[in-house]
Amino acid sequence: MGKLDEFIKNEGSAFPGKTYAEELLMPVFNDQRDYLFHAMFDIHRAHVVMLSEQKIIKQTEAKIMLEGIRKVAQTDLTALAYEPPFEDLFFMMEAKIGDEIGHELAGQIHIGRSRNDMGVAMYRLILRDHLLQLIGHVDGLREVFLLQAEKHAETYITGYTHTQPAQPTTLGHYFLAIHDVLQRDAGRLWAAYETVNQSPLGAAALTTTGFPICRHRTAELLGFDSIIENSYDSIAGADYLVETATAIMTCMIDAGRWIQDFLQHVTREFGTFHVADPYVQVSSIMPQKRNPVSIEHSRSIASSAYGDALAAMNMIHNTPFGDIVDTEDDLQPHLYRAFSKAGRVMKLMYAVIATLKVNEAHTKGMAAKSSITVTELADTLTRDHKIPFRSAHSIASQIASRSLSEGKELYDWEIADINKMMNEFVSVTISGDEWKKVISPEYFVKIRSIQGGPSPKEVSRMIVERKQRLEKQVQDCRNTVKALKDRRKALLEF
Repeated sequence: MGKLDEFIKNEGSAFPGKTYAEELLMPVFNDQRDYLFHAMFDIHRAHVVMLSEQKIIKQTEAKIMLEGIRKVAQTDLTALAYEPPFEDLFFMMEAKIGDEIGHELAGQIHIGRSRNDMGVAMYRLILRDHLLQLIGHVDGLREVFLLQAEKHAETYITGYTHTQPAQPTTLGHYFLAIHDVLQRDAGRLWAAYETVNQSPLGAAALTTTGFPICRHRTAELLGFDSIIENSYDSIAGADYLVETATAIMTCMIDAGRWIQDFLQHVTREFGTFHVADPYVQVSSIMPQKRNPVSIEHSRSIASSAYGDALAAMNMIHNTPFGDIVDTEDDLQPHLYRAFSKAGRVMKLMYAVIATLKVNEAHTKGMAAKSSITVTELADTLTRDHKIPFRSAHSIASQIASRSLSEGKELYDWEIADINKMMNEFVSVTISGDEWKKVISPEYFVKIRSIQGGPSPKEVSRMIVERKQRLEKQVQDCRNTVKALKDRRKALLEF
């Protein structure tokens, strides 16, 4: 027998072929078992309750069905494995329910629904839980950033643009900026939740059903906020997946940027942050090393989470507008993994930031170097001496260039030398007190009290406002989680 003939013989002559079963049905079964099992049984329960209330089935039948569903739902998941007679987990569990209550009665559970609307409902139930969990992790990280921002409202640091020293600011102002990005990340996740938490049930295969079902009742029983009204949209629309993936991707891109900043700040050369001992690793050969592995892993995992979410996006791209496996079995695990990894990033960085130490004396000293307060000289000349700003900017630039060429900081200059340099361009002199203000990071920050600026007073105002907002949003998340748990508890009691 030739090699090809042997392969064909081993594959079998009926669906599913050996390769199809091993490379597709088995992995899909495992994913369904690991992620969708309980959601599937919740949908069974809700559908049976609705069928009974609508008098499509008898109450006595519903009672038997619910008891059979309850028993099979207690199956030990670790004992479940793919079996060739069943296409997937759904058909296996339907058979097991049939073994409990009779296959004819078990078949009645499927009145007025399809694997199509049921499958989408399962995915939405799982995704909404993942979204709420990630929102909780993001909110936790927001909280610790606000606490550190409050602690460091007057910790002066160098602010960077184009990776170069730019102007003095405070660590509180910087941390608050990261918080505000996370706040918008949480907002995007909430928006995705609102899109996800809608029920497709009742759409059946595509065009609803001839049975007098109540779509709103199944939605209510399962804790959905509303139904997807158009039945075609219910099973064809994949934008809930796109929106979810996009929210994760944006959150991870945002996180990756400030995490990269942290890796720079913990270098010996920068020396801004000191990562606590539980989150650093010593080199196997160099005893002096304090490798910030917690931050490095966070950056890497964030990229991996982005990649999984992007894979889901790519799998949806250019797919037909209808019920297709592209948006079902093969795609969903990418999003589940993306959520898991994104949560790990949030938790790891929470630990790092909660225990972070700041070299305040060093950062304050650095905030007075590299001529980064010289903008205030230009402002002073314009504001107090009526020099046109472009001229004042040019003068300040000349002094900064001279400082660089002579290896000086602004505070190294005598006021007489500064006035002499300025008098080459304008007939203006500034006082010693004015020069002290120009070279002071504290003054530079204090005077920038415009809304959103780094002055400690303005930063403190923003922190108070954001704390109040966060407290409400955290409570909203807790209330939503509790409401879903209460709804599921009530469903289990039918």
